[in-house]
Amino acid sequence: MKGGLAAIMVAAAQAKKLSLRGDVILTAVADEEYASLGTQSIVKQWHADAAIVTEPTALRLCVAHRGFVWLEITTQGKAAHGGRPDLGCDAIVKMGHILVGLEQLDRSLRAVSSHHLLGSGSLHASLIEGGQELSSYPESCTLQIERRTIPGETPEQVETEIRELLGEIQRADPTFLASVKTTLVREPFEVAENTPIVQALSNQGEALLGSAPEIVGDPMWMDAALLAAAGIPTVVFGPGGAGAHEIIEWSDLEQVQQCSDILLATIQEFCA
Repeated sequence: MKGGLAAIMVAAAQAKKLSLRGDVILTAVADEEYASLGTQSIVKQWHADAAIVTEPTALRLCVAHRGFVWLEITTQGKAAHGGRPDLGCDAIVKMGHILVGLEQLDRSLRAVSSHHLLGSGSLHASLIEGGQELSSYPESCTLQIERRTIPGETPEQVETEIRELLGEIQRADPTFLASVKTTLVREPFEVAENTPIVQALSNQGEALLGSAPEIVGDPMWMDAALLAAAGIPTVVFGPGGAGAHEIIEWSDLEQVQQCSDILLATIQEFCA
């Protein structure tokens, strides 16, 4: 991301020297890895005719990415001494039925590739907690899951999937008690390839690189979705590198320069 930031800073500095009809807004925001408070604040205060997010795409044009829904499932048991199974109900064991069902649901989701760039949605269990002590039946168990979504899938659809799973388990086991709630939603993103900002970026990329940048989708969520939801046509384009979230991360300096040059040329075309 620092490579992308360097590219937009250089491009903006060069653009400032030009006689452009339009304004160029450079934003550097915090919290993209969690709740995107930075971009959420930006879209409340500013609007633009287009946006480019410089995530590390290796100079490819990213026109779609997945979203996600976070959900919390709680199973209810009954606390009792470990020696009194006649009195207790194991909430963790009850959660086991859900985990098996979630694995099956994930397999069914990934078996159908319904988006030409992103494939399918997916599901995984992220965090689990339950029980009071070794010698007693656990009264409750809480599971936090993440459902990755593709364009067209809604939070309501995702929650319905989980509620239907819980209903199936309850019909087979009358002692099964569980609840689910959605804790965070981030929508998927998609922009049409013939959108003016996408076309401008593609044209300038082809002019400077010798061939049009590859059109791709990305499985990760990005702030592009928040910009698009605010009515700003958005595309993702940035320099490459490797090691994301590892101890050593790096950017390709040649691509940082190429990215900056392409952004400047795009600014000149779009703001002329």
